[in-house]
Amino acid sequence: MKREMKEHYSFQELREIVAELRSPEGCPWDREQTYESLKKTLRDETQEVLDAVDNKDMENLKEELGDLLLQVVFYAQIASEDGFFTLDDVISGLARKMVRRHPHVFGDEKAETSEEALELWYRIKAMEKKGYR
Repeated sequence: MKREMKEHYSFQELREIVAELRSPEGCPWDREQTYESLKKTLRDETQEVLDAVDNKDMENLKEELGDLLLQVVFYAQIASEDGFFTLDDVISGLARKMVRRHPHVFGDEKAETSEEALELWYRIKAMEKKGYR
């Protein structure tokens, strides 16, 4: 399970690293984590992203966005192990939502201003909450 340190990694390699950390041969701490135990870390990492934005610290923002992304990958890995969904399911769901909620870009609707685009987003979101897709 030895892994060479590299300058650049792909998203797929990140997924593999997280899976290895959670494997029986991986890290005891990572294996013990649950949806609930990671909540504080998720909150903390989100706040650190916001702090980096507030401070206009782009180098720190890059690092903190990585930490936040790790939380998403970690949660999806646990869900995959539990048989609920995979990271690919999360990505596909997000991509479908972006296309669905931007019919002014990917469809026939019109939105000339950001206000019109936001109103369209919330109208579609409200319809989705009522069960329409």
